[in-house]
Amino acid sequence: MLENTKNNINLKHPQITSKENGNPPVDFVLIGCGIMSATLGIYLKLLEPNWNIHAYERLNKVGQESSHGWNNAGTGHSAFCELNYTSIQKNGKVDISKAISVNESFEISKQLWAYLVKKEILKNPNTFINTIPHISFVWGEKNIEFLKSRFHALKDDVLFKGILYSEDHNTIKKWAPLIMNKRKLMQKVAATYMSIGTDVNFGEITHQIFLYLNNYSNFHLYVNHDVIDIKQNQDKTWTIHVLHKNIINKTKNLIYVHTKYVFIGSGGGALRLLQKSGIQESHKYAGFPVGGQFLVTKNKRLTDQHHAKVYGKASIGAPPMSVPHIDTRILDGEKVLLFGPFATFSSKFLKHGSWTDLFCSLTYKNITPILQVGIKNINLVQYLIGQLLTSKQGKFITLCKYFPNANIKDWHVITAGQRVQIIKNSPHQGGVLEFGTEIIHSSDKTLSALLGASPGASTSAATMLDLLSIMFKEKIHNDNWNIKLREMFISYKQNMHDSYELTTKIRNYTSKILGL
Repeated sequence: MLENTKNNINLKHPQITSKENGNPPVDFVLIGCGIMSATLGIYLKLLEPNWNIHAYERLNKVGQESSHGWNNAGTGHSAFCELNYTSIQKNGKVDISKAISVNESFEISKQLWAYLVKKEILKNPNTFINTIPHISFVWGEKNIEFLKSRFHALKDDVLFKGILYSEDHNTIKKWAPLIMNKRKLMQKVAATYMSIGTDVNFGEITHQIFLYLNNYSNFHLYVNHDVIDIKQNQDKTWTIHVLHKNIINKTKNLIYVHTKYVFIGSGGGALRLLQKSGIQESHKYAGFPVGGQFLVTKNKRLTDQHHAKVYGKASIGAPPMSVPHIDTRILDGEKVLLFGPFATFSSKFLKHGSWTDLFCSLTYKNITPILQVGIKNINLVQYLIGQLLTSKQGKFITLCKYFPNANIKDWHVITAGQRVQIIKNSPHQGGVLEFGTEIIHSSDKTLSALLGASPGASTSAATMLDLLSIMFKEKIHNDNWNIKLREMFISYKQNMHDSYELTTKIRNYTSKILGL
């Protein structure tokens, strides 16, 4: 990961660009150096190569929070196996609209990564993306009925061509031996199988992109720099207050950075900075932190038996990122198995954050929506309490539902990253808990932020394209940007969902370049 060592890159000394010293403003400031800022940063470099861009990271390396390989499940979210992206409508039919949207967004991410590999910006694709089949697995008549209906709703859609369904123990055992080993033959089960699923190391992508960007004299990456305040100037530019922490001398000094545009991509830290910006749009948002733990094994006897991401059905009241799954992960070239997540609670908004994060985010405008969400989502409250009281033995009992022959001695518990769920104050409904990500921006579109969690990193390329179209409405339509974007994306301004030919062309292209 990027850090100030001879073995990596040389980080530049901060440039003081405050209005008072007469220096021109920076063109763009990226706050937080995860997958979202990396993606936006590479877009800006490719579309506006002469812009002066600063990126600020509070930790000593990039991609250490939610983007880090061990802090997320690494699923290339395509809705192949994630049951929460398909819901039952009142008429009893399965709604696949969200699944289509998530799938197309991930295909956009793959196109971006393939383009960056072609340009040698990203290297060795197998270090950050690998083919891992995606499987949905359920038991119980009601769940089996749902999965079967879901399969029939998806199977003829061009994005889900090739999805398979089975209730046969032997067939499912061929797909995922581990989950069927020692399972009772009388138990009714069902599964769907999609061979083109992926496992993604978003931290590695983040690292490689920033490594490339920092080679340019007009791109400045600063680690150990904590943005503590944001204020808009009368001319619509912004002054960023940055606390520089010198690890060697153990000193701190405050830096003021003058910029035209700002993106707050600091994960759980985005809400507090958005509030400090003072923009009207921030007043209707609050956040609720949810952490996660996984059971992990590196036992080769087990990893050799499982080459899939197997997703089950979420418990009642569970947030989307808490859908249980047993996953093959490829991290730093090593194959490991993860099972979880198990929800945890901390008042921190970031894994390396402060215990005061939640309390500092409370205002007289958002405290009522938070209380309303708690009252309206009693199932979620009960679920979280139950999860907090679950011991390692309790976690192991849950694992045995997916891996009946598991041995507790093979597994240990790790703590993954923090997620902050959006709580939005709706004029008609009061406090509403939002599951997903949302771009918030100032009325003049000079500042934007990303709030929320799942599907998050998988949709980074599409999400940051949406952000560009908001912040640069005129530029996104000009010839220079259009030519470059069409070079990057075969599907630019087209819906893959509408064309089997286009979908096949794009998947063949990305698979060849990414080695899938």
